[in-house]
Amino acid sequence: MSETVSIVLVGNPNSGKTSLFNALTGLNQKVGNFPGVTVDKKVGYTRLDHRLEAKVVDLPGTYSIYPRSADEWVTFDVLLNPRNPDRPDMVICLADASNIKRNLLFCSQIIDLKIPVVIALTMMDIAQQKGIRIDVPALELALGVPVVPVNPRKEKGIAALKKALALTAVGQYKPPSGDFIPIRELASGLICKTRKYVEVRSDYAALLVAAHHEQLKFLNGGQRLALMNILAEERFNRARVQGEEIMQRYQRIAQVMNQAVVVDDPHRKNLITEHIDQVLLHRFWGYVILLAVLFLLFQSIFWLAQYPMGLIEQAFTWVSTWLSDVLPSGWFSDLLINGLVAGLSGIAVFVPQIMILFGLITILEDTGYMARVSFLSDRLMRQVGLNGKSVMPLISGLACAVPAIMATRNIENYKERLITILVTPLMSCSARLPVYIVLISLVIPDRYLLGFLSLQGLVMMGLYLLGFFTALTVAWVMKHLIHLKEKSYFILELPVYRSPRWKNVFITMVQKARIFVTDAGKVIMVISLILWILASYGPHRQMEQLKTHYTQLMDQQPQQRDALEVEYQAQRLEHSYAGILGHIIEPVIRPLGFDWKIGIALITSFAAREVFVGTMATLYSVQGGKDADRDTLRQKLEQARRPDGTQVYTLPVGLSLMIFYVFAMQCMSTLAVVKRETKSWKFPLIQLAYMTCLAYVASFITYHIF
Repeated sequence: MSETVSIVLVGNPNSGKTSLFNALTGLNQKVGNFPGVTVDKKVGYTRLDHRLEAKVVDLPGTYSIYPRSADEWVTFDVLLNPRNPDRPDMVICLADASNIKRNLLFCSQIIDLKIPVVIALTMMDIAQQKGIRIDVPALELALGVPVVPVNPRKEKGIAALKKALALTAVGQYKPPSGDFIPIRELASGLICKTRKYVEVRSDYAALLVAAHHEQLKFLNGGQRLALMNILAEERFNRARVQGEEIMQRYQRIAQVMNQAVVVDDPHRKNLITEHIDQVLLHRFWGYVILLAVLFLLFQSIFWLAQYPMGLIEQAFTWVSTWLSDVLPSGWFSDLLINGLVAGLSGIAVFVPQIMILFGLITILEDTGYMARVSFLSDRLMRQVGLNGKSVMPLISGLACAVPAIMATRNIENYKERLITILVTPLMSCSARLPVYIVLISLVIPDRYLLGFLSLQGLVMMGLYLLGFFTALTVAWVMKHLIHLKEKSYFILELPVYRSPRWKNVFITMVQKARIFVTDAGKVIMVISLILWILASYGPHRQMEQLKTHYTQLMDQQPQQRDALEVEYQAQRLEHSYAGILGHIIEPVIRPLGFDWKIGIALITSFAAREVFVGTMATLYSVQGGKDADRDTLRQKLEQARRPDGTQVYTLPVGLSLMIFYVFAMQCMSTLAVVKRETKSWKFPLIQLAYMTCLAYVASFITYHIF
């Protein structure tokens, strides 16, 4: 029978921690090549040997054991809270060999907590490029803990790491008996008295608990009071003690490096990375290149996805036609074809573009360019009163606002974090992508400027940039409304450039497609089926009168039967429950150029923005009956007419609708996560109100200008 031990992964941001977690546990999880990507802990399992299994918890990246942001408090609590469910039996502390001095600071703090620790040395190849050579046995001897070189990207050193962990688990490797620095000399009275009231593993843990006792939820009232009195008695100055501790640690680290680390040429020539950065981070050309990269990104979405989307549309058209020919007429076949298949086609047709978008974003992350985007954006962020750390949530918002808002936890300043939370949903997330695609393909000509610039791609890029610059403008306004006075600093370690891991790119593309089809797809399918019911049924008396009226007309005018059938289906939809609901809200949205069918789609979009596409597919399938089965969604929308015979989806209407979706909140999940992160309904309601007003006004102006 095998035992299970608990292991946590800790380390500085961008030290390869998440890559090592994937290599150990086999979980195919997204890995970002810039600091701060890991906000929540992630859990997986691995087998160390034939009798030992390990639960591995990947903790947020942190530079020091002294917590300042929400994600650093997660690491602090796991390591020091005796009642934390993830309290580790062992710690894997990652150290970037190319930045060994800074990384050993955090490792030395972990060693002094007296939890069994194994140090995993990463980035050894980059250290060699920098002329840094590390004598691993000498480093192991100087630190008093096992040190194992690993390369998680190539899965090298994983077996040796597991062996070191297994030996540590059975007690062959133990924490050093002495401290890395003389901890007790920093505050001997405080440490001795604290250990009488709080059960801790080491003097250093006692010092940390006493210094942060006000924020520690695992302490009871008596312990808090005792620690408060001890701090007063000892006249404890946390800033002074912390500063002295850091100085002593770096002095000791310098001694360790003299024993175990050799730098061939301290005045080495610039690496290739630094030469590339001279161009990509240039004060002028850097922004030109960034715009070019974004342009290529959105052009590629249309270029590469054109053929697979066409094949998917043809496949669903064939399935709908085949089902309508094979199945007998009736409510079940109508539900299957116009409800289920129509809703499913509204999901599947956009899978290629979503896969391509996330594949290209993953390539940018993997190569290291995404961190440069953060660096280039920092100047803009500071102009509008945001922390440079706000760049990462805003960039993440291009994928989904929910994890992006959770990523604001690493912003220490509360007001800056709040502003970032309130403006992040203005970034065009992947849920808006299907809406943009179907509307752009409807109203924007498929033309190329200068022979290679896709007009549709330019419009797509414009929508994304509009959301970004509006977010900055709203942040600037909020800076003055919230009276932001505190200043924060943005420290970003730029990773070296690497070739993308194509396996990781492929896995991310497949995962994002699966998430879209399963998570968003389930919502779309449920709403599509509910809509079919609402669009197929209405008040009994009205529906019977309508049926009787058109039956009589068809009997009287058999030569007009087909035209009357189309008219009957349109009238039937208009008098259905969905039609009644649409007509109720139509006066409010008519100034924006929208009809009642678009109004229904706006309401259902609150479940998820991409539901708009499934809603339109269902409504127009129900209206068209069997005659519409052979048409794609784009063809159905192109053929849509108002009662006066004019086209519904004109250029003004299409642009108005796109602008509405750029600014409107319309996402219940985002509102829920904002409430959870701010611990109040006030802020999500403010967010919903200002974004809805902004969407309405901008859409109104756009419609009437065009």
